[in-house]
Amino acid sequence: LGLDVQIRTKLVRYWSYIKQVAIQIGQDILEVQGSGDVGDYNNYWMNFEYQGALENLGGFPVAVNPNGDHYTIDLDSLSPGQKIVVKHHKEFVGVDFVKGTSASFGNTVGILGDFNTGKTLARDGVTVLDHFDELGMEWQVLPVDGILFHEVSAPQFPTQCIEPENPRGDRVRRLGETTISEEAAEAAC
Repeated sequence: LGLDVQIRTKLVRYWSYIKQVAIQIGQDILEVQGSGDVGDYNNYWMNFEYQGALENLGGFPVAVNPNGDHYTIDLDSLSPGQKIVVKHHKEFVGVDFVKGTSASFGNTVGILGDFNTGKTLARDGVTVLDHFDELGMEWQVLPVDGILFHEVSAPQFPTQCIEPENPRGDRVRRLGETTISEEAAEAAC
C-alpha cells in the first residue's frame, strides 16, 4: 500500500492531544489540522496546498462530509470494506483504521504498536516499551522518515519532544520548615 501516517501533538501542561495528522499514500499527502475557532473546519492541505483539490489520495477516493470535519479514504478497491477516517472536533484530531485486517496492516510499525499483538515496540521491532513517554521519544519523527507536514514545527529531531509536567506538581511536605515546635502543635490540637 505504501502508507505513512504522522501525527503532531500539542502539550497542555500534563496531557496532550493530536492536533494534526498527515497521511501519505503513494506520492500524495493529505494533512488535516483541527481548529478551536467556531465554524473553522476544512483545515486541510493536499500535497502541501491549502484546500487543494481533494478527490483521491494515492488513487483511493476521499470523501469529506458537509461539515468538513470527517475525511474518509476508501481503501475498498484494494481491501474490501476498509477505510481510513480522519475526523476532528474543534482542535482535537483522530485517525481510525476501519475494519483493518492483518493482511492489510499486519506488517505496520510505529507508535501504535504491533497490529497483531498490540505490543508497543521500539524502532528495532523487538524491544517492548511500556512507558508511554519513552515510546513517544522513540517514535519521534526522524529526518530519515521524511516530514509530511506543510510546515516545520518545534521540536524537531535532534531536539527531543517536550515532556509533560507532573500532574501533581512539586508537592512535598515541608514540616521541617516550620518554626512551631511539635509540642506547641500537639497542644493546639
